Amino acid sequence: MADVLKYFFAPKSVCVIGASATAGKPGNVVIKNIWDLGFDGKVYLVNPRGGQIEGYKVYKSVEELPENIDQAVVTLPASLAPETVRALGKKGVKAIVLAASGFSEVDQVGEDLQYELIEAVKVSGARVLGPNTTGHVSVPSKYTSSFFPLGKIPRGSVSYITQTGNFCGISLRHIMSAENYGIARSCGLGNKVDIDECDLLEFLGRDKETKSIFLYLESIKNPKRFLRVARRVSSQKPVFLLKGGASDAGAAAAVAHTGSLAADGRVVDGAIDQSGVTRLNKYSHLFQLAKALDKQSLPRGNRVSFLSPSGAFTVCLTDICRSLDVEVPRLEERTTKRLQKYAPPFIRMRNPVDIFGSVGLVGYEKAYGDALDAVLSDRNIDAAVVIMMLTSETGIPKMDFLVDVSEKYPSKPVYVTFMGQHEHNVAAKEYLEPRGIPCYMQVEEPFEVLSILAKCRMHMRGL
Repeated sequence: MADVLKYFFAPKSVCVIGASATAGKPGNVVIKNIWDLGFDGKVYLVNPRGGQIEGYKVYKSVEELPENIDQAVVTLPASLAPETVRALGKKGVKAIVLAASGFSEVDQVGEDLQYELIEAVKVSGARVLGPNTTGHVSVPSKYTSSFFPLGKIPRGSVSYITQTGNFCGISLRHIMSAENYGIARSCGLGNKVDIDECDLLEFLGRDKETKSIFLYLESIKNPKRFLRVARRVSSQKPVFLLKGGASDAGAAAAVAHTGSLAADGRVVDGAIDQSGVTRLNKYSHLFQLAKALDKQSLPRGNRVSFLSPSGAFTVCLTDICRSLDVEVPRLEERTTKRLQKYAPPFIRMRNPVDIFGSVGLVGYEKAYGDALDAVLSDRNIDAAVVIMMLTSETGIPKMDFLVDVSEKYPSKPVYVTFMGQHEHNVAAKEYLEPRGIPCYMQVEEPFEVLSILAKCRMHMRGL
Protein backbone atom coordinates (compact mmCIF):
# COMPACT_ATOMS: atom_id res chain seq x y z
CA MET A 1 0.00 0.00 0.00
CA ALA A 2 2.81 2.44 0.86
CA ASP A 3 4.17 2.07 -2.70
CA VAL A 4 0.75 2.89 -4.16
CA LEU A 5 0.22 5.92 -1.92
CA LYS A 6 3.41 7.52 -3.21
CA TYR A 7 1.42 8.32 -6.35
CA PHE A 8 -0.87 10.47 -4.18
CA PHE A 9 1.81 12.15 -2.09
CA ALA A 10 4.75 12.31 -4.51
CA PRO A 11 3.33 12.22 -8.05
CA LYS A 12 5.53 12.95 -11.04
CA SER A 13 2.56 13.62 -13.33
CA VAL A 14 -1.06 14.67 -12.68
CA CYS A 15 -4.15 15.36 -14.72
CA VAL A 16 -7.16 17.50 -13.81
CA ILE A 17 -10.40 16.11 -15.24
CA GLY A 18 -12.95 18.91 -15.45
CA ALA A 19 -10.37 21.67 -15.70
CA SER A 20 -11.95 25.11 -16.04
CA ALA A 21 -10.86 28.54 -17.22
CA THR A 22 -13.46 30.18 -14.97
CA ALA A 23 -11.93 31.70 -11.85
CA GLY A 24 -13.39 30.29 -8.62
CA LYS A 25 -14.60 27.01 -10.11
CA PRO A 26 -13.08 23.88 -8.52
CA GLY A 27 -11.48 22.86 -11.81
CA ASN A 28 -9.68 26.20 -11.94
CA VAL A 29 -8.73 26.54 -8.28
CA VAL A 30 -7.01 23.12 -8.33
CA ILE A 31 -4.77 24.27 -11.17
CA LYS A 32 -3.90 27.54 -9.43
CA ASN A 33 -3.13 25.72 -6.17
CA ILE A 34 -0.79 23.35 -8.00
CA TRP A 35 0.92 26.34 -9.62
CA ASP A 36 1.17 28.30 -6.35
CA LEU A 37 2.86 25.40 -4.56
CA GLY A 38 5.47 25.17 -7.29
CA PHE A 39 4.75 21.59 -8.40
CA ASP A 40 7.51 20.62 -10.82
CA GLY A 41 5.92 17.51 -12.35
CA LYS A 42 3.92 17.24 -15.56
CA VAL A 43 0.37 18.66 -15.55
CA TYR A 44 -2.33 17.58 -18.00
CA LEU A 45 -5.82 19.13 -18.24
CA VAL A 46 -9.04 17.70 -19.67
CA ASN A 47 -12.02 19.75 -20.87
CA PRO A 48 -14.16 19.00 -23.95
CA ARG A 49 -13.46 22.51 -25.30
CA GLY A 50 -9.71 21.96 -25.57
CA GLY A 51 -7.41 24.93 -25.99
CA GLN A 52 -5.29 26.23 -23.09
CA ILE A 53 -5.97 27.03 -19.42
CA GLU A 54 -3.47 28.85 -17.18
CA GLY A 55 -0.77 28.16 -19.78
CA TYR A 56 -1.37 24.40 -19.91
CA LYS A 57 -2.53 22.46 -22.98
CA VAL A 58 -6.08 21.10 -22.60
CA TYR A 59 -7.01 17.65 -23.89
CA LYS A 60 -10.60 17.13 -25.00
CA SER A 61 -11.07 13.68 -23.38
CA VAL A 62 -9.47 11.17 -21.07
CA GLU A 63 -8.83 8.97 -24.10
CA GLU A 64 -6.46 11.62 -25.56
CA LEU A 65 -4.24 11.64 -22.46
CA PRO A 66 -0.83 9.92 -22.39
CA GLU A 67 -0.64 6.51 -20.76
CA ASN A 68 0.33 5.87 -17.12
CA ILE A 69 -0.15 9.29 -15.53
CA ASP A 70 0.47 8.99 -11.80
CA GLN A 71 -2.60 10.83 -10.50
CA ALA A 72 -5.93 12.24 -11.64
CA VAL A 73 -8.00 14.89 -9.87
CA VAL A 74 -11.64 14.67 -10.92
CA THR A 75 -13.87 17.72 -10.41
CA LEU A 76 -16.79 16.46 -12.52
CA PRO A 77 -20.33 15.93 -11.14
CA ALA A 78 -21.00 12.80 -9.09
CA SER A 79 -23.05 11.14 -11.85
CA LEU A 80 -19.95 11.00 -14.08
CA ALA A 81 -17.63 9.52 -11.45
CA PRO A 82 -18.03 5.77 -12.22
CA GLU A 83 -17.43 6.05 -15.96
CA THR A 84 -14.55 8.48 -15.43
CA VAL A 85 -12.85 6.10 -13.00
CA ARG A 86 -13.18 3.26 -15.47
CA ALA A 87 -11.74 5.41 -18.28
CA LEU A 88 -8.81 6.56 -16.15
CA GLY A 89 -8.11 2.96 -15.16
CA LYS A 90 -7.86 2.00 -18.82
CA LYS A 91 -5.25 4.75 -19.31
CA GLY A 92 -3.14 3.33 -16.50
CA VAL A 93 -3.73 6.12 -13.99
CA LYS A 94 -2.65 4.83 -10.60
CA ALA A 95 -4.24 7.30 -8.13
CA ILE A 96 -7.56 9.15 -8.41
CA VAL A 97 -9.01 11.93 -6.25
CA LEU A 98 -12.79 12.36 -6.52
CA ALA A 99 -13.97 15.77 -5.34
CA ALA A 100 -17.71 15.55 -6.07
CA SER A 101 -20.34 15.17 -3.38
CA GLY A 102 -23.77 13.67 -3.98
CA PHE A 103 -23.26 10.08 -2.91
CA SER A 104 -24.34 8.13 0.19
CA GLU A 105 -24.22 11.29 2.33
CA VAL A 106 -27.28 12.61 0.42
CA ASP A 107 -30.02 10.04 -0.25
CA GLN A 108 -30.82 6.58 -1.61
CA VAL A 109 -30.06 7.64 -5.19
CA GLY A 110 -26.64 8.81 -4.03
CA GLU A 111 -26.13 5.56 -2.15
CA ASP A 112 -26.86 3.56 -5.29
CA LEU A 113 -24.42 5.74 -7.22
CA GLN A 114 -21.76 5.13 -4.58
CA TYR A 115 -22.24 1.37 -4.94
CA GLU A 116 -21.75 1.73 -8.71
CA LEU A 117 -18.61 3.75 -8.03
CA ILE A 118 -17.22 1.06 -5.73
CA GLU A 119 -17.66 -1.51 -8.50
CA ALA A 120 -15.94 0.84 -10.98
CA VAL A 121 -12.98 1.24 -8.62
CA LYS A 122 -12.60 -2.53 -8.36
CA VAL A 123 -12.24 -2.97 -12.12
CA SER A 124 -10.14 0.15 -12.71
CA GLY A 125 -6.95 -1.05 -11.02
CA ALA A 126 -6.51 2.44 -9.54
CA ARG A 127 -6.67 3.53 -5.90
CA VAL A 128 -9.26 6.20 -5.09
CA LEU A 129 -9.46 8.95 -2.49
CA GLY A 130 -13.00 10.19 -1.79
CA PRO A 131 -15.52 10.92 -3.11
CA ASN A 132 -16.87 14.00 -1.32
CA THR A 133 -13.39 15.25 -0.46
CA THR A 134 -11.59 18.59 -0.68
CA GLY A 135 -8.53 16.58 -1.64
CA HIS A 136 -5.10 16.34 -0.08
CA VAL A 137 -1.86 18.26 0.46
CA SER A 138 1.75 17.08 0.26
CA VAL A 139 4.01 20.03 1.02
CA PRO A 140 7.36 18.17 0.63
CA SER A 141 6.31 17.35 -2.94
CA LYS A 142 4.95 20.89 -3.54
CA TYR A 143 1.60 19.40 -4.46
CA THR A 144 -2.09 19.57 -3.62
CA SER A 145 -5.32 18.30 -5.15
CA SER A 146 -7.45 20.69 -3.09
CA PHE A 147 -10.01 22.89 -4.81
CA PHE A 148 -10.10 25.33 -1.87
CA PRO A 149 -7.93 28.45 -2.47
CA LEU A 150 -4.74 27.91 -0.46
CA GLY A 151 -1.73 29.74 -1.87
CA LYS A 152 1.72 28.93 -0.51
CA ILE A 153 1.59 26.38 2.34
CA PRO A 154 4.39 26.43 4.95
CA ARG A 155 6.32 23.19 5.36
CA GLY A 156 6.32 21.48 8.75
CA SER A 157 6.38 18.08 10.42
CA VAL A 158 2.69 17.61 11.31
CA SER A 159 0.32 15.49 9.20
CA TYR A 160 -3.48 15.19 9.25
CA ILE A 161 -5.87 12.37 8.36
CA THR A 162 -9.40 13.75 8.51
CA GLN A 163 -12.90 12.78 7.63
CA THR A 164 -13.49 16.39 6.64
CA GLY A 165 -12.08 18.62 3.95
CA ASN A 166 -11.32 21.36 6.46
CA PHE A 167 -7.64 20.52 6.80
CA CYS A 168 -7.21 21.00 3.06
CA GLY A 169 -9.43 24.08 3.25
CA ILE A 170 -10.64 26.49 5.93
CA SER A 171 -8.82 24.93 8.89
CA LEU A 172 -5.59 24.88 6.91
CA ARG A 173 -6.07 28.56 6.12
CA HIS A 174 -6.52 29.15 9.87
CA ILE A 175 -3.25 27.32 10.58
CA MET A 176 -1.44 29.37 7.95
CA SER A 177 -2.80 32.74 9.06
CA ALA A 178 -3.20 32.43 12.84
CA GLU A 179 -1.12 29.56 14.24
CA ASN A 180 2.19 30.02 12.41
CA TYR A 181 3.22 26.41 11.92
CA GLY A 182 3.68 24.22 8.89
CA ILE A 183 2.42 20.80 7.82
CA ALA A 184 3.86 17.85 5.94
CA ARG A 185 0.77 16.03 4.62
CA SER A 186 -2.99 16.46 4.99
CA CYS A 187 -5.70 14.27 3.55
CA GLY A 188 -9.50 14.52 3.50
CA LEU A 189 -10.93 11.01 3.43
CA GLY A 190 -14.43 11.86 2.24
CA ASN A 191 -16.74 8.86 1.92
CA LYS A 192 -13.88 6.29 1.92
CA VAL A 193 -15.01 4.09 -0.95
CA ASP A 194 -11.44 2.82 -1.22
CA ILE A 195 -8.57 4.45 0.72
CA ASP A 196 -9.29 4.73 4.43
CA GLU A 197 -7.71 5.93 7.68
CA CYS A 198 -5.73 2.70 8.14
CA ASP A 199 -4.07 3.01 4.74
CA LEU A 200 -3.02 6.58 5.45
CA LEU A 201 -1.95 5.95 9.04
CA GLU A 202 0.27 3.12 7.84
CA PHE A 203 1.82 5.38 5.19
CA LEU A 204 2.41 8.32 7.55
CA GLY A 205 3.87 5.98 10.15
CA ARG A 206 6.69 5.26 7.70
CA ASP A 207 6.89 8.78 6.32
CA LYS A 208 10.16 10.51 7.27
CA GLU A 209 8.56 13.94 6.73
CA THR A 210 5.89 13.26 9.37
CA LYS A 211 6.85 13.57 13.05
CA SER A 212 3.33 13.60 14.54
CA ILE A 213 -0.09 12.53 13.25
CA PHE A 214 -3.53 14.00 13.97
CA LEU A 215 -6.79 12.29 13.02
CA TYR A 216 -10.37 13.51 12.92
CA LEU A 217 -12.72 10.60 12.22
CA GLU A 218 -16.49 10.14 12.22
CA SER A 219 -16.26 6.39 11.63
CA ILE A 220 -13.59 3.71 11.58
CA LYS A 221 -13.96 1.43 8.60
CA ASN A 222 -12.15 -1.57 10.08
CA PRO A 223 -11.68 -1.34 13.88
CA LYS A 224 -9.55 -4.50 14.09
CA ARG A 225 -7.12 -3.30 11.45
CA PHE A 226 -7.08 0.18 12.99
CA LEU A 227 -6.07 -1.33 16.33
CA ARG A 228 -3.23 -3.26 14.71
CA VAL A 229 -1.89 -0.35 12.63
CA ALA A 230 -2.36 2.29 15.32
CA ARG A 231 -0.54 0.21 17.94
CA ARG A 232 2.48 -0.04 15.70
CA VAL A 233 2.54 3.60 14.59
CA SER A 234 1.74 5.16 17.99
CA SER A 235 4.70 3.36 19.56
CA GLN A 236 6.99 5.29 17.18
CA LYS A 237 5.30 8.67 16.71
CA PRO A 238 2.75 10.78 18.61
CA VAL A 239 -0.71 9.96 17.25
CA PHE A 240 -3.86 11.84 18.30
CA LEU A 241 -7.53 11.30 17.49
CA LEU A 242 -10.63 13.45 17.76
CA LYS A 243 -13.64 11.19 17.22
CA GLY A 244 -16.75 12.89 15.87
CA GLY A 245 -20.25 11.48 16.20
CA ALA A 246 -19.91 10.38 19.83
CA SER A 247 -23.36 11.71 20.74
CA ASP A 248 -26.61 10.66 19.04
CA ALA A 249 -26.96 14.12 17.51
CA GLY A 250 -23.34 14.08 16.37
CA ALA A 251 -23.78 10.63 14.81
CA ALA A 252 -26.81 11.90 12.87
CA ALA A 253 -24.78 14.86 11.63
CA ALA A 254 -22.00 12.48 10.53
CA VAL A 255 -24.43 10.63 8.26
CA ALA A 256 -25.34 13.90 6.56
CA HIS A 257 -21.69 14.96 6.37
CA THR A 258 -19.91 11.93 4.95
CA GLY A 259 -22.55 9.20 4.92
CA SER A 260 -20.81 7.61 7.91
CA LEU A 261 -22.62 4.92 9.80
CA ALA A 262 -20.25 4.24 12.68
CA ALA A 263 -19.57 0.71 13.78
CA ASP A 264 -20.79 -0.30 17.23
CA GLY A 265 -19.56 2.53 19.48
CA ARG A 266 -18.26 0.11 22.09
CA VAL A 267 -16.19 -1.74 19.49
CA VAL A 268 -14.73 1.50 18.12
CA ASP A 269 -14.02 2.95 21.57
CA GLY A 270 -12.44 -0.30 22.65
CA ALA A 271 -10.17 -0.35 19.60
CA ILE A 272 -9.11 3.26 20.20
CA ASP A 273 -8.47 2.70 23.90
CA GLN A 274 -6.20 -0.25 23.16
CA SER A 275 -4.43 1.34 20.21
CA GLY A 276 -2.04 3.68 22.00
CA VAL A 277 -3.61 6.67 20.25
CA THR A 278 -4.18 9.70 22.47
CA ARG A 279 -7.81 10.88 22.47
CA LEU A 280 -8.74 14.55 22.05
CA ASN A 281 -12.05 16.15 23.00
CA LYS A 282 -11.81 19.62 21.42
CA TYR A 283 -11.50 20.63 17.78
CA SER A 284 -9.05 23.37 18.79
CA HIS A 285 -6.70 20.69 20.16
CA LEU A 286 -6.01 19.72 16.54
CA PHE A 287 -4.21 23.08 16.22
CA GLN A 288 -2.90 23.65 19.72
CA LEU A 289 -1.08 20.34 20.09
CA ALA A 290 0.10 20.29 16.50
CA LYS A 291 1.71 23.69 16.97
CA ALA A 292 3.48 22.52 20.11
CA LEU A 293 4.90 19.44 18.39
CA ASP A 294 5.86 21.13 15.14
CA LYS A 295 7.92 23.70 17.04
CA GLN A 296 9.22 21.80 20.08
CA SER A 297 9.82 18.30 21.39
CA LEU A 298 7.40 15.97 23.11
CA PRO A 299 7.90 16.53 26.87
CA ARG A 300 9.45 13.68 28.80
CA GLY A 301 6.85 13.89 31.55
CA ASN A 302 4.15 16.00 33.20
CA ARG A 303 6.26 18.13 35.56
CA VAL A 304 5.92 21.85 34.88
CA SER A 305 7.28 25.09 36.22
CA PHE A 306 5.58 28.33 35.30
CA LEU A 307 6.60 31.97 35.61
CA SER A 308 3.74 34.17 36.71
CA PRO A 309 3.35 37.95 37.10
CA SER A 310 0.39 37.45 39.45
CA GLY A 311 -0.16 35.66 42.74
CA ALA A 312 -3.69 34.81 41.64
CA PHE A 313 -2.30 32.99 38.62
CA THR A 314 0.03 30.93 40.77
CA VAL A 315 -2.95 29.78 42.84
CA CYS A 316 -5.54 29.23 40.11
CA LEU A 317 -3.19 27.62 37.62
CA THR A 318 -1.77 25.28 40.24
CA ASP A 319 -5.35 24.14 40.87
CA ILE A 320 -5.85 23.68 37.14
CA CYS A 321 -2.64 21.66 36.88
CA ARG A 322 -3.88 19.30 39.58
CA SER A 323 -7.18 18.80 37.72
CA LEU A 324 -5.23 18.02 34.53
CA ASP A 325 -2.81 15.55 36.18
CA VAL A 326 0.04 18.00 35.62
CA GLU A 327 2.54 18.06 38.45
CA VAL A 328 3.95 21.33 39.85
CA PRO A 329 6.93 19.86 41.73
CA ARG A 330 9.30 21.29 44.31
CA LEU A 331 12.39 22.80 42.71
CA GLU A 332 15.93 21.76 43.55
CA GLU A 333 17.58 23.86 46.25
CA ARG A 334 20.13 25.25 43.81
CA THR A 335 17.27 26.48 41.60
CA THR A 336 15.43 28.30 44.39
CA LYS A 337 18.68 29.96 45.49
CA ARG A 338 19.26 31.18 41.96
CA LEU A 339 15.71 32.51 41.69
CA GLN A 340 16.00 34.27 45.05
CA LYS A 341 19.07 36.16 43.82
CA TYR A 342 16.96 38.61 41.79
CA ALA A 343 13.84 38.57 43.99
CA PRO A 344 12.82 40.99 46.77
CA PRO A 345 13.63 39.50 50.20
CA PHE A 346 9.94 39.43 51.17
CA ILE A 347 9.08 37.02 48.31
CA ARG A 348 10.00 33.38 48.86
CA MET A 349 10.82 31.91 45.46
CA ARG A 350 9.42 28.47 44.68
CA ASN A 351 7.43 26.68 41.99
CA PRO A 352 5.33 28.26 40.54
CA VAL A 353 7.62 31.28 40.23
CA ASP A 354 6.12 34.65 41.21
CA ILE A 355 8.20 36.81 38.86
CA PHE A 356 6.60 40.23 39.39
CA GLY A 357 8.94 41.41 42.14
CA SER A 358 12.04 40.35 40.21
CA VAL A 359 10.89 42.29 37.15
CA GLY A 360 10.62 45.41 39.32
CA LEU A 361 14.16 44.95 40.61
CA VAL A 362 16.20 43.91 37.56
CA GLY A 363 13.95 44.42 34.55
CA TYR A 364 11.82 42.23 32.36
CA GLU A 365 14.39 40.42 30.22
CA LYS A 366 16.85 39.65 33.01
CA ALA A 367 14.19 38.53 35.50
CA TYR A 368 12.27 36.32 33.06
CA GLY A 369 15.33 35.13 31.17
CA ASP A 370 17.33 34.03 34.21
CA ALA A 371 14.29 32.44 35.88
CA LEU A 372 13.42 30.49 32.73
CA ASP A 373 17.00 29.27 32.41
CA ALA A 374 16.99 28.26 36.08
CA VAL A 375 13.80 26.17 35.98
CA LEU A 376 14.71 24.49 32.68
CA SER A 377 18.04 23.41 34.14
CA ASP A 378 16.23 21.85 37.11
CA ARG A 379 16.16 18.04 37.00
CA ASN A 380 12.63 18.02 38.45
CA ILE A 381 11.14 19.92 35.50
CA ASP A 382 9.99 18.58 32.10
CA ALA A 383 8.52 21.76 30.60
CA ALA A 384 8.01 25.45 31.33
CA VAL A 385 5.16 27.90 30.78
CA VAL A 386 5.91 31.62 30.66
CA ILE A 387 3.04 34.01 31.39
CA MET A 388 4.04 37.32 29.87
CA MET A 389 2.85 40.66 31.26
CA LEU A 390 2.60 43.05 28.30
CA THR A 391 1.30 46.62 28.58
CA SER A 392 2.48 49.92 27.17
CA GLU A 393 3.03 51.25 30.69
CA THR A 394 5.14 48.33 31.97
CA GLY A 395 7.07 48.19 28.72
CA ILE A 396 7.45 45.63 25.95
CA PRO A 397 10.70 43.67 26.13
CA LYS A 398 12.62 42.23 23.23
CA MET A 399 11.50 38.63 22.87
CA ASP A 400 14.73 37.04 21.69
CA PHE A 401 15.76 35.97 25.19
CA LEU A 402 12.89 33.45 25.19
CA VAL A 403 14.13 31.94 21.93
CA ASP A 404 17.73 31.84 23.14
CA VAL A 405 16.93 30.13 26.45
CA SER A 406 14.55 27.64 24.84
CA GLU A 407 17.20 26.59 22.32
CA LYS A 408 19.56 25.68 25.19
CA TYR A 409 17.13 22.98 26.39
CA PRO A 410 15.74 21.22 23.27
CA SER A 411 14.28 18.31 25.26
CA LYS A 412 12.22 20.62 27.51
CA PRO A 413 9.48 22.52 25.69
CA VAL A 414 8.66 26.14 26.48
CA TYR A 415 5.13 27.47 25.97
CA VAL A 416 4.17 31.13 26.25
CA THR A 417 0.85 32.69 27.21
CA PHE A 418 -0.18 36.26 27.94
CA MET A 419 -2.03 38.72 30.10
CA GLY A 420 -2.18 42.45 29.33
CA GLN A 421 -2.94 44.51 26.23
CA HIS A 422 -4.32 42.40 23.45
CA GLU A 423 -2.43 44.15 20.64
CA HIS A 424 0.88 43.53 22.38
CA ASN A 425 -0.03 39.90 23.03
CA VAL A 426 -0.84 39.36 19.35
CA ALA A 427 2.38 41.05 18.26
CA ALA A 428 4.45 38.89 20.62
CA LYS A 429 2.76 35.74 19.30
CA GLU A 430 3.46 36.76 15.71
CA TYR A 431 7.12 37.33 16.59
CA LEU A 432 7.75 34.25 18.72
CA GLU A 433 5.95 31.48 16.85
CA PRO A 434 7.96 31.73 13.59
CA ARG A 435 11.03 31.49 15.84
CA GLY A 436 9.94 28.21 17.40
CA ILE A 437 8.04 29.26 20.55
CA PRO A 438 4.37 28.13 20.59
CA CYS A 439 2.06 30.76 22.07
CA TYR A 440 -1.45 30.52 23.49
CA MET A 441 -3.85 33.40 24.00
CA GLN A 442 -5.73 31.89 26.96
CA VAL A 443 -3.69 31.18 30.10
CA GLU A 444 -5.15 27.70 30.66
CA GLU A 445 -4.32 26.42 27.16
CA PRO A 446 -0.60 25.60 27.51
CA PHE A 447 -1.33 23.53 30.61
CA GLU A 448 -4.03 21.59 28.74
CA VAL A 449 -1.52 21.01 25.94
CA LEU A 450 1.14 19.77 28.36
CA SER A 451 -1.35 17.43 30.04
CA ILE A 452 -2.31 15.77 26.75
CA LEU A 453 1.27 15.55 25.52
CA ALA A 454 2.36 13.94 28.79
CA LYS A 455 -0.38 11.32 28.35
CA CYS A 456 0.85 10.74 24.80
CA ARG A 457 4.36 10.12 26.12
CA MET A 458 2.96 7.51 28.53
CA HIS A 459 1.06 5.82 25.69
CA MET A 460 4.22 5.66 23.61
CA ARG A 461 5.98 3.98 26.53
CA GLY A 462 3.14 1.45 26.71
CA LEU A 463 1.92 2.71 30.10
